[in-house]
Amino acid sequence: MRLSKNSLLRVLHYLIPLGILLTCIFLRWQDVPFVDQMRMSVFDTYQRIAPRPFEDVGVRIIDIDEKSLEELGQWPWPRTRLAGLVYRLRSAGARVVGFDVVFAEPDRTSPARVVKDWPKGREIGEITAQAESLPDHDSLLAKFIRGTGQVVTAIQLSTKKLETPPRQIGNFSVSGEAGRQLSDFIAVLPGAAKNLDVIEDAASGNALVNVSPGQDGVVRRVPLLAALDYDLPAIGMPIYPTLSMEMLRVLQDAPRTMNVRLSGASGSARWTQSEGVEAIRVGAVTIPTDYAGYMWVHFTGHKPERYISAVDVMTDKLPADSLRNTYVLIGTSAAGLLDLRSTPLDRVLPGVEVHAEMLEQMLLGHFLTRPYWAAESESLVLLLIGLFFVFAVPRLGAVWPAVIGGTLAFGAAGISWWAYDAKLLLIDPVYPLVSLLAVYLATSSIGFMRTEGERRQVRTAFGNYLSPALVNELSRHPERLKLGGETRDMTLMFCDVRGFTSISEGFKSNPQGLTRLINRLLTPLTKCILDREGTIDKYMGDCIMAFWNAPLDVENHAHHACDSALAMRQALDVLNTERLAEAKRDNAPFLPLNIGIGINCGDCLVGNMGSDQRFDYSVLGDAVNLASRLEGQSKNYGVDIVLGEEVAKRVENDFATLELDLIAVKGKSEAVHIFALLGDGKLCQTDAFRNCAALHKSMLAAYRQQQWQEAENLIAQCRQASRGIGALAGLYDMYADRIATFRTSPPPADWNGVFVATSK
Repeated sequence: MRLSKNSLLRVLHYLIPLGILLTCIFLRWQDVPFVDQMRMSVFDTYQRIAPRPFEDVGVRIIDIDEKSLEELGQWPWPRTRLAGLVYRLRSAGARVVGFDVVFAEPDRTSPARVVKDWPKGREIGEITAQAESLPDHDSLLAKFIRGTGQVVTAIQLSTKKLETPPRQIGNFSVSGEAGRQLSDFIAVLPGAAKNLDVIEDAASGNALVNVSPGQDGVVRRVPLLAALDYDLPAIGMPIYPTLSMEMLRVLQDAPRTMNVRLSGASGSARWTQSEGVEAIRVGAVTIPTDYAGYMWVHFTGHKPERYISAVDVMTDKLPADSLRNTYVLIGTSAAGLLDLRSTPLDRVLPGVEVHAEMLEQMLLGHFLTRPYWAAESESLVLLLIGLFFVFAVPRLGAVWPAVIGGTLAFGAAGISWWAYDAKLLLIDPVYPLVSLLAVYLATSSIGFMRTEGERRQVRTAFGNYLSPALVNELSRHPERLKLGGETRDMTLMFCDVRGFTSISEGFKSNPQGLTRLINRLLTPLTKCILDREGTIDKYMGDCIMAFWNAPLDVENHAHHACDSALAMRQALDVLNTERLAEAKRDNAPFLPLNIGIGINCGDCLVGNMGSDQRFDYSVLGDAVNLASRLEGQSKNYGVDIVLGEEVAKRVENDFATLELDLIAVKGKSEAVHIFALLGDGKLCQTDAFRNCAALHKSMLAAYRQQQWQEAENLIAQCRQASRGIGALAGLYDMYADRIATFRTSPPPADWNGVFVATSK
């Protein structure tokens, strides 16, 4: 049986949104890169808004920085120098020392190795024998590491194959369901860069320095343990701890075996089917992890107070006791040594500082976590609310589900932020909300298709707020009702009612009266625009946005806009006169209506914009934004019509204009000249206006040259000359206040007269 068009739409109204919902849930569990990156961007934003407060617990970085390389020589340093560094650190009271450096190659400065590169000669045999009798530098470093104790060396897991694995000092036991191997969940790499055996054998710990940045190169979480793909007898794959965790173990003199708790282990509050690592216990400290054994780093951002230059330690320049009871990592910030990372708070950060931040968190017991149940919870919320949209929108329409969905969206975002800020939990609000938006849009769009008859009525209503020229053009060429646009030179106008909030408060008990008042105001103002070939783009409450020169060409469109603005001023005067008479008749309070108008010219993108389901003929561009800002500035300058510089140039011979200021409006760094429109061509030709304009120009010149006294004298003359020309008293009051401020707080020497607006 064939379905009718309406029946098919009814079926699709459920099936398409349901398919989108299931697809979104599927993508969530496939770890699609863009989904993961969306989630990480939210968590990064949280850290930037509220980073971890820095609390000094004694973690220090001995920095092989540019200064150290300059004074002590290029890297790699002789191992004897590093032995001296270890000795000084432990002698100064450092409780544990961790290397973020791998000593994979023998020291070429050892005497026996140096002489091998010397030219052969009669005496070389004797010198070689003497050199071979001297201590090897690697052995000396190992001796100092063993002798001072509490030193952790580094290994770097990589793709480089090794014949023998690095020494495993700190190891792990596993608590969890039988039959599950730790290597099933954690990272497993085929090879490693390891230290020389003599150095490894002397260390108290041997640890990973891998930090594993995300796919965008940003370090957010670090593996606390990783396995090497190397099968040892009776052990299997060796598993190594990260540097900060191994230092924590050595510091506590804890047993070498650390306990890894898997989800579902005894004492674990597991209520989902998620599997993986849940926490690692090191001595007295339990560190929560994600399922793969990663620790989320809650960054403070770069802190110089963590750093001590290695050369200052080597040359004994540090104050006494400055290293007592500290926890020291030896690493580098020198750019040439290529250990620089990116974090949510710092685009460039020495990699050793990531380990320092982790050690601080372990010592403080401060852990940022993404709980193992987060993914299931997010998917469950997505499923339940998505099903609500699928079945509610066809029955309730688009409005109430949108209200409910918006409320839930704000609630989800608020809960996510509260979980981070108060509980240090990472819950993703964005992907479920984006997915729900897709489901909602799908259901709404199909409903929109089912109401095509209503759309025709809306299209008919276009004639109430678009210019007749546009309506006629669209009726002759309906194909223009498609998405698209063109760039045109246009004039833009924004008109807004000043003090409308105060006026609307008088209609709290009479909303119908407020509606009538708005219609009574907008009707004559709209007529002033449409009669002069303008197009009403949109109404925004008490605000009108209009433009000229689209979709049809309008000659002298800047003149039409200025003429419309002056006509709107006159129409408003007529309306206020009528309302005043009505208020007196009814013995009611009267608040006059005042408007501010901003007009600007420039190239804009104009056309049908929106979606395939709904679009409006509208305009976009920098000139539009500036026109809106000009309207907002009208109240600050005490005038009702503000023009952009290009408009003033085009109409200066036909309208009475005065420059107001050189201003950088909010949202723009480049300053623009703005002008007031005072009247038409008749006023422009009067001697009174010309005299006022000349005095005003001189006043602005004196002001910008910081000639305050002359500017004040000219302000007084301008006040007198502007009487009968325009309401400019507020403008001159503003300049008088600025000059008074500059007399007490002079502008900088390079000030060029630009006023930077801090409000729209």
